Amino acid sequence: MRRFLLPAVLSAALILLVGGCSTGDDAVAQGNTFQFVSPGGQTVITYAPADRKPIAELSGEDLVSGQPLSLSDERFDDKVVVLNVWGSWCGPCRGEADDLERVYEGNRDDGVEFLGINLRDDRNSAKDFVIDRNVGFPSIYDFSGLSLAALTTPTSVVPTTIVLDRRHRPAAVFLKAVSDSELDAVVKRVAAEPAGQS
Repeated sequence: MRRFLLPAVLSAALILLVGGCSTGDDAVAQGNTFQFVSPGGQTVITYAPADRKPIAELSGEDLVSGQPLSLSDERFDDKVVVLNVWGSWCGPCRGEADDLERVYEGNRDDGVEFLGINLRDDRNSAKDFVIDRNVGFPSIYDFSGLSLAALTTPTSVVPTTIVLDRRHRPAAVFLKAVSDSELDAVVKRVAAEPAGQS
């Protein structure tokens, strides 16, 4: 009996994992659902300024225009940058889209930019997602995950949101869908850091 029960349980768990938008195998059971976490069980990770390390060059092709798009572009110079890894196929990504847009609109005049990384998505579906939700910030189209591989922070979950300081070092990582209030608080804190600190 055990021989037949184990494959059935593993198959059911696999279905739940895929439905949760994870790109890895880092899931723990929480009642009848799965919550995806980083090693150590954290879904929100913060880095003190002294512990931050710059990320590698992040670049790719703009989802909408097809033109080159890079974190080293002038529009991101000396800005706090919020990176958001998303896919139109991901339910939590659809749920947080309005929250991200509110934080973007509320902070862009204070030296904050947003950059999406669209992962493993049909390009037309991703474009429709951006248009339907009035997303005002650009995204790198990263079907293969090569652009995402440049990041040095945990990114095993979709959505993932990473707040970079003005030197483009990770200050905070959200390995979950993020609300506007929790993201706004972190963005404002990082944007207010003294120039020497960040």
